[in-house]
Amino acid sequence: MAEISGTRNNVTEFLLVGFPDAQGLQSLCAALFFLIYLAALMGNLLIFTLTTMDQRLRSPMYFFLKNLSLIDICYMSVTVPKSLLNSLAGSHSISFMGCAAQVFLVMCFAGTEFALLLVMSYDRHAAICRPLHYEAIMSRDACVRMVTASWVSGCSYGSLHAAGTFSVRFCGPNIVHQFFCDVPSLLALSCSGEQILEHVFIIFSCCFAFVCFILMVVSYVYIFSTVLRIPSAQGRFKTFSTCMPHLTVVTLFLSSGFIAYLGSTSKASTSLNLFLSVLYSLLPPSLNPVIYSFRNKDMKVALSKILGEKMTPKL
Repeated sequence: MAEISGTRNNVTEFLLVGFPDAQGLQSLCAALFFLIYLAALMGNLLIFTLTTMDQRLRSPMYFFLKNLSLIDICYMSVTVPKSLLNSLAGSHSISFMGCAAQVFLVMCFAGTEFALLLVMSYDRHAAICRPLHYEAIMSRDACVRMVTASWVSGCSYGSLHAAGTFSVRFCGPNIVHQFFCDVPSLLALSCSGEQILEHVFIIFSCCFAFVCFILMVVSYVYIFSTVLRIPSAQGRFKTFSTCMPHLTVVTLFLSSGFIAYLGSTSKASTSLNLFLSVLYSLLPPSLNPVIYSFRNKDMKVALSKILGEKMTPKL
């Protein structure tokens, strides 16, 4: 394996070695990887199509859900296709610019999704705690502004981490023990003492993420207190059930990300790191369509309508 020199300008490529070395096991992992990616892609494309075409799915919740599906599609497609192509070609290389682009886009889409989940918690808060003012609070213009702010914050988040990560000099070997370029793996290859700027960005982003998380918690404290004041048990259950998909998605996103980050910074085996990375990269996008579509009457009706039109022969 070639090594990257200590001068940043001489860096030309990195080697991604996330998949196991054994050819049979590598092919099995790649096939499983592709099937999960394909299922997640189809599920999110289906939600994006339904929320775009069906006029009944025009509420703020479905507008945010459409953007969440778009983010998940982009997030997966940044890393998975390149990894699969490398596996099929028997190659591990990714160019310096390709690696920088992956870091920027992965952090951008992850940051955008987190910001959008915060917006979606505010939507649930407005719907349950302030139902009489809901239409005014969550007007079309307000929803567009909040989604735009989510994308802008995500792009800023990605830019900061890409700039911080690639401001260092790389002194170690050019082997990245991941199936894509991520910040912890790249910082492990940098020269000693070169990671100060990125560590500052990490601390800042963690503080910002913690503030956003606290805002989510506060929103749900108000939601729970409002739900508990509903007289009937059936009414409480029906109202709270509208929050369950969002709560499940937030828990899945944060827990998988936290576990994957701990795995990437630990001395765990490559196979375990791969599993944790796949958990973070593919599990939330794969399950989000199921979580939001399962037992959702409007989504089922919209899907039945489209399938019925396609299956009905034209006279």
